[in-house]
Amino acid sequence: MNRAALSMTVLPDNPALSARIAIHDVAAICDPLGALYLPDHDVLVVSDLHLEKGSAFARRGMMLPPYDTLATLKILEAVIARHDPKTVISLGDNFHDRIGSTFMPEPFRLMIEAMARGREWIWINGNHDPDGTTRLPGSAMDELHHAGLTFRHEPSAGSAKGEIAGHLHPSATVVRREKKIRRACFASDGHRLVMPAFGVTTGGLDLRHKAMTGLFDRQTLVAHMLGQDRVYSVRFANLLG
Repeated sequence: MNRAALSMTVLPDNPALSARIAIHDVAAICDPLGALYLPDHDVLVVSDLHLEKGSAFARRGMMLPPYDTLATLKILEAVIARHDPKTVISLGDNFHDRIGSTFMPEPFRLMIEAMARGREWIWINGNHDPDGTTRLPGSAMDELHHAGLTFRHEPSAGSAKGEIAGHLHPSATVVRREKKIRRACFASDGHRLVMPAFGVTTGGLDLRHKAMTGLFDRQTLVAHMLGQDRVYSVRFANLLG
């Protein structure tokens, strides 16, 4: 079962599917669809939607299947329906390039407007879309300090307690029944968390990649991996090297 199918079948707030963790003493739920929910603050966090990626590639003469935006927004609809948050924070690379939100087709714009109705919606600017969004609800900013946490697109260098970031598209690999299984993951050592990419056509960067060096205490680092039907929490030491 893929994420799109799972979005139509999972039960609201099912503890058997999610991983309940804490980030700098703030309670959080790692949803199997790739979103983070902060129940005490009614905040839902997603990262790296990369909306209109297919269109961005098409403008450069490279053809990708044109269904990425619709598929990503359908999953976002499902996770918002499950948690019904007061606030949604999207952690940058919301669109795949600077003009993606300008030329996004109207039906997709209406989907976002419907999801944002009655909620606070915050777009964090990313390296792909540093100029914010055009004709969409909500506000755009480079970073946000809220609920004792810092929300930004790119993880800052060194230790950063209470930081929730995206950008790196973390993934991890385990061996199960003599087969290697690689999945996107939430990566957290309890002080900082790096979000999985939410967009359906995004790749991943292994937690052992040099870009991850110095971001986590590897003694307490856990990969909360997005499985076929739930989140699997695996300590860094038990990941495939």
